[in-house]
Amino acid sequence: MLPLWDENSARRSPPVATVLIIAANLGVFVHEVMLAMQDPSVLEAFIRTHALVPGRLVADRDQAGEWKTLFTHMFIHGGLAHVAGNCWFLWIFGRSVEDRLGAMKFILFYLVCGLAAAGLQIAVDPGSALPMLGASGAISGVLGAYLIMFPTAWIVTLVPWIVPIIPVPAFLFLFVWFAFQALNGVGSMLSGADAAGGVAWWAHAGGFTAGMALIAWAKGMGWVRRS
Repeated sequence: MLPLWDENSARRSPPVATVLIIAANLGVFVHEVMLAMQDPSVLEAFIRTHALVPGRLVADRDQAGEWKTLFTHMFIHGGLAHVAGNCWFLWIFGRSVEDRLGAMKFILFYLVCGLAAAGLQIAVDPGSALPMLGASGAISGVLGAYLIMFPTAWIVTLVPWIVPIIPVPAFLFLFVWFAFQALNGVGSMLSGADAAGGVAWWAHAGGFTAGMALIAWAKGMGWVRRS
């Protein structure tokens, strides 16, 4: 399912933080493209340096450069479809979440969700040598927050194998999305990460659940604006 737009008219302020995060992801991707045009081996070295490799982090946890990858991996991507899909999901769901949190809290929330996503992926497969890269874990946290705050909002969705475009309530869209991540995560454990295409499914699930928990906590602290 591909979300096209959400019918949420409650937003009151421009999504400055969402736009900045999208711009950061696109900016880093442009840098990757330039490195690839210069020499593919230079791009490979860049990704090796800044991607998160669970096995390498666990083995070299005393190295500051490895801890840095917990953050840097969120801003590098493996291709145009990868970065475009992540930025699109962030645009659809991030604006409403940011509107309730405010720009600065939203950025902090986004980064913490990304860290939680990476943490679960490392916990599930601490010896993995596959590089983990992309904003998917952090964006999954945004989706989890959206589920808590806007469960009945309509997500206009492209579902090509049923009908071209239908409105789907957010709780159903996000439940199906989460179920897909969890099922693939279990499948990757049973079959091996390579059989799952190297996708960090548990990072998606971890980010999503962290986003739900964090936004529930923030609401209890009074840090979430009322609609």
